[in-house]
Amino acid sequence: MNTVRSFDDHTDLKYLEGIRNKEHSAFTSLYRKYYKVLVLASDKYVKEIDVAKEIVQDVFLKMWEQPFELDNEASIKSYLYRSAINSSLNHIKREKNISQHHLKIANDVTYDSLEDLHAEQELKILIYNEIELLPAQCKKVFKLSRFEGLKYREIAVLLNISEKTVENHMIKALKTLRERLYEKDEANNLYKLKVFTLLFLSAPEILAINSHFGK
Repeated sequence: MNTVRSFDDHTDLKYLEGIRNKEHSAFTSLYRKYYKVLVLASDKYVKEIDVAKEIVQDVFLKMWEQPFELDNEASIKSYLYRSAINSSLNHIKREKNISQHHLKIANDVTYDSLEDLHAEQELKILIYNEIELLPAQCKKVFKLSRFEGLKYREIAVLLNISEKTVENHMIKALKTLRERLYEKDEANNLYKLKVFTLLFLSAPEILAINSHFGK
């Protein structure tokens, strides 16, 4: 017994045949016929009309690019609705996973990252306190070099001393600070690396790095 198709089914199959032949008019006709109802169907799931529009547009794009996935005996209407609903459900699942991922990041920031940040700030304070314990001239030279970014020649002119004296003060300051700070946690190599980084990367150098690679 032959199945009698409705006018809509017959027309849809004609549209599909045209799409397989890459006829834009057939695609446009099918798009206009189902676009709004599919968007409303998708929006029932995703609860965001702009997202629903994108989902439906993707469904039609897939139909245009891969029309041979459809069977002539299948209802085009059913295929479109099924595709839109499945894509909507997949979107919801992705959003749920993304939300969980963001929550995990937030938890990491709350505990691990903030602890690391706190430890780094404490280390900076410790280093600053140790700098304050340096001999007066040695401390002055170190601050001019590391905090203000002056060159040895500029420091020498400013303090009316030789560049060699400036260099000697810097060597003494760095050696003293390194020894004092390393003593506080001799077995922790990561701690030593952080100390080294904070001592030897002056503010101007950090600004230079940022200007080349920062956004």
